Amino acid sequence: MNDLELPFLQVDGRAVASDPLPTVLMGGYGHMTAMQVRNGRVRGLALHLTRLKDATRELFGQDLDGGLVVGRVRQALDEAGVRDASVRVYVYAPPDSVSPVTMVVVRPPAPAPNSPQRLRSVPYIRPFAHLKHVGVFGQAHHLRRVQADGFDEALLVGADGLVAEGAITNVGFVEGDTVVWPEGPSLDGITMLLLRRELEKAGVDWRQRPVYLDDLGRFDAAFVSNSVGIAPIARIDDIGFPHDGELVGVLPKLYGRVPWDLLA
Repeated sequence: MNDLELPFLQVDGRAVASDPLPTVLMGGYGHMTAMQVRNGRVRGLALHLTRLKDATRELFGQDLDGGLVVGRVRQALDEAGVRDASVRVYVYAPPDSVSPVTMVVVRPPAPAPNSPQRLRSVPYIRPFAHLKHVGVFGQAHHLRRVQADGFDEALLVGADGLVAEGAITNVGFVEGDTVVWPEGPSLDGITMLLLRRELEKAGVDWRQRPVYLDDLGRFDAAFVSNSVGIAPIARIDDIGFPHDGELVGVLPKLYGRVPWDLLA
């Protein structure tokens, strides 16, 4: 199989046709994790498995075998005939199933952003924001709207102006020699968690605190992060940010130090 035949879908270890759509198969209730795989390896494998296990326990009251998940991802990559890919693992419970079902979706690898990002703020907070769940209509709607207007990403903001996260990213800011993440309702992204580890190893301070739209102009730089990597922010609404500062330029290099874990 080659990339032209992707996406490849596997449900509980069995290959299935890519129709019907995964969201139809899941019935709108479930959770997932997204990862970039290179040469059969992934960054932060333990964090991905912990995310899946914790959410399965919260949503379905059952345990999830991490070894089984890894085996099914490896099997899906083998059956798709690829070593580099974008992989998503979904966990959901069809009406006729007693136990949760796992679905692995293999797509072509996604490149990191190649230019500074432009964001527009929108008044929206994801429900159950600590979960990477499949109920994404609201954020998808806002993302499509801002992209249609020439922006790259939507910045999700509460009614009081509290900054939370991007539609598909975590958002961070640079204040002097410190990295600041907003304390609004948001997902703990795997890339964000890995970057925090590398910041600590490098002796770079980071903190998490409430950030409001009215505060943005005082930051020295800003950036987004998700499974495809880290990119500087050029603008949020009418506020421009320099994207050639020392610290914001170091962040992708620090993330580049994160080891790749073998899917075995």
